[in-house]
Amino acid sequence: MFIVSPATVWNRNALETRQVPRRIFGRVMLLPRRGFPLRLVWRMVFETQMLRFLGVLAPFVAAMFLWPQSALAIAQAPLLMIVAILYVETNVLRIPRERRAKMIDRAEADRGLDLLQVRGRAILTRIAARRQLASGVLHLVVEQSDMAYITPLTFVSVQSEAGPEVVRLSREEEAMIRRDLFGAPLTERRLLRINLLENVFLRDVTLDMRGVSAHARLAALSG
Repeated sequence: MFIVSPATVWNRNALETRQVPRRIFGRVMLLPRRGFPLRLVWRMVFETQMLRFLGVLAPFVAAMFLWPQSALAIAQAPLLMIVAILYVETNVLRIPRERRAKMIDRAEADRGLDLLQVRGRAILTRIAARRQLASGVLHLVVEQSDMAYITPLTFVSVQSEAGPEVVRLSREEEAMIRRDLFGAPLTERRLLRINLLENVFLRDVTLDMRGVSAHARLAALSG
C-alpha cells in the first residue's frame, strides 16, 4: 500500500486535480519520497507499460544477438511480438474477464465492500476530529492496479472537495491508515479479488463533516 499525499511524493504537481476522486493509475507516474521499501518502488516501476513491453520483447533482442544470421527475419516479425505482448498483458499479468466471476462469492464481496466503507469512514472521522473540521466533504480514495498475478499495488489518499485537492497527511495519519484500513478479513488481496469481480478498481469512501456527531468526534480524538 502506498499512501499518496504531497508529503510522500517528489512530483507534487502530479497530484493537482480539478475534481475528486483523483485517479492515478494510467495517468501519472508517482515518485515516492520517503520511507518506502525497495520492493514497493520496483512494483510501482512495473506499472510503466513501456517497461513491461520492453521486458516481453527482450527475448527477441537476445535471439537476434545469438543468431545474427536470423536477425533480419526476427526483426521483421512484428505480429509475433504483438501477440507476445498481448498474451503476457492479458493472460500472465491479468485475469480474463470471463474467468473473474469465480474469484470470490458475491455475498462475500458485498461484505468486503461494506467493511471498506465502515473502516474508511472511521479513518476520515478521526482525521476530521484531529483537524477540527466542521464542514466540507472528505474522500478516502482506494485505487488498485488490475494486475492480478503479482503483488497487489494499492494507492490510498485522502481528498477534499475544498480546492479540490489531495490532502497532505501527517505521519500520524499515515500510520493510522496503514494500521486500520486493511486487515483480516479485508486485505489488499481480497479487495483486489472484489475489484476484479466487478471490474472496478477505484473505491471512494465519502464523509460529510456536517454529519459527524460531537460524540463521534470525541471518540475519534480519544481513540
